[in-house]
Amino acid sequence: MKVLSVFGTRPEAVKMAPIVRLLKQTAGVEARVCVTAQHRQMLDQVLHLFEITPDYDLNLMRDDQSLAQLSAAIFTHLDPVLADFQPDWVLAQGDTTTVVITSLLAYYRRIKFGHVEAGLRTHDKWQPFPEEINRRVAGVSADMHFAPTEWSKQNLLREGIDENIIKITGNTVIDALQYVSKQPEPQEITQLITNQLRTNKLILVTAHRRENFGQPIEDVCRALIEIAKRGDVEIVYPVHMNPNVQEPVNRLLKGVKHITLLPPLDYLPLVHLMKHATLILTDSGGIQEEAPAFGIPTLVLREVTERPEGVAAGTLKLVGTATNRVVEETTRLLEDPAAYEKMARAANPYGNGHAAENILQALMA
Repeated sequence: MKVLSVFGTRPEAVKMAPIVRLLKQTAGVEARVCVTAQHRQMLDQVLHLFEITPDYDLNLMRDDQSLAQLSAAIFTHLDPVLADFQPDWVLAQGDTTTVVITSLLAYYRRIKFGHVEAGLRTHDKWQPFPEEINRRVAGVSADMHFAPTEWSKQNLLREGIDENIIKITGNTVIDALQYVSKQPEPQEITQLITNQLRTNKLILVTAHRRENFGQPIEDVCRALIEIAKRGDVEIVYPVHMNPNVQEPVNRLLKGVKHITLLPPLDYLPLVHLMKHATLILTDSGGIQEEAPAFGIPTLVLREVTERPEGVAAGTLKLVGTATNRVVEETTRLLEDPAAYEKMARAANPYGNGHAAENILQALMA
């Protein structure tokens, strides 16, 4: 069986890495990897961490390219890879531009497409943008849907997907997290914790979603300023490289006492920084799945989430981006031990670290 794994961003690489590593070790499988490098720098450090060498590197990242330009480039450069390798299966994860174009190209060439982390939905085509439409299109063309949870499976069933091609596998991010969290803590994190936290509580912030560009991210920054005034917390914010994030965050938060702005962190130090956090504020998808594994209460800086299992379990809470609401919910968790413990002790709904094995078994069957 010939399997091609395609991914382009750091989150995709993290979640595909356990599958890629397992495929390489499996007798009877010829496995290759193609990266679009939709996010070049952030992708490369994950490839190094998981010891993955791509067989095809399309290197398509360009400054300020539009979604249309990126889509056209993937169409043009990935199609010859499919023609060259002629896989039986193409696998892609999630909801990026890489995923949606890969699903279409596999369909055009009548190659089976397996969608990893299938069935996530907000049912609002603008939130998140463009991810919600990307994953719906990938879902229409998929030949096998690897749903991380029962909730995601039910979404697919409501859309008319045959139950026989849906497999509940758990989320591969837990497989990856277990692997990475066992690695030694990077010195940069040890020094950060030792030098800056002292007795204060750590609040980890990540905010970079496209739908939060502009006023929403400025409102979040103003909330962080208010929270920092407490004096008993240290806010650490690794700032995404996108200029729509860099500009407002640096303008509003640079030099504010008790707020530390960092360049984007590699995945290994980010995981270890998460382990030290008292509380996480994020609009990231992956962190919504990772934080519960460490028992860290997480406030989601979005109006809707395609990961409501965490909300239902009590590990996550949707708070949006309004300044007053973010301050209010953060303060409640910092000052109400019962509320904090309720979120910290909630069960992780995203699996037990065997998702890659479940996906391989379904493919082999």
